[in-house]
Amino acid sequence: MIADILSTAEKKMKNTIEHAKEELGSIRTGRAHPAMFNKIMVDYYGSPTPLQQLATFQVPEARTVLISPFDRGSMNAIEKAIRDSDLGVNPANDGQNVRIVLPQLTEDRRREYIKVAKNKAEEARVSVRANRRHAVDSIKKLEKDKEIGEDDARNGEKQLDTLTKKYEEQVNELLKAKEAELLEV
Repeated sequence: MIADILSTAEKKMKNTIEHAKEELGSIRTGRAHPAMFNKIMVDYYGSPTPLQQLATFQVPEARTVLISPFDRGSMNAIEKAIRDSDLGVNPANDGQNVRIVLPQLTEDRRREYIKVAKNKAEEARVSVRANRRHAVDSIKKLEKDKEIGEDDARNGEKQLDTLTKKYEEQVNELLKAKEAELLEV
């Protein structure tokens, strides 16, 4: 029973790490990358659709992204969605592609992005701890219902603490890598 609780908790913690990677990947750095557009939803014929489903992405230069829509009719909607996003860029439409040239990041903007990254990392750590708390509650319920003994409950909690520490360290490593990437000029 404890093994099931631990494996469920670990699965949820792994999902939290994957989500944190996506969240941190969507923060713009000095270089252009398609993951920056993961969160952008385009109003495609009245239905919100992820931008990745409507176009292909190319990065011909370090600060340029070329978006080629599958449907040329969606060009204006894609432009509008990018312009309205929090990326702070102004797309240019040449009739075939949407070209985005990312401005050079200033020191202040880099610091702002680091704060955003720290907030996202803290949200991930809180989520990992919440998963731990739910698992501990499940273990305590089993102990209270006399389905497991005190020693088993204590050992389960120790294993949970080890798991929690492991995944919090992974979040810290992700944050450290993102900070280094943001400070790189």
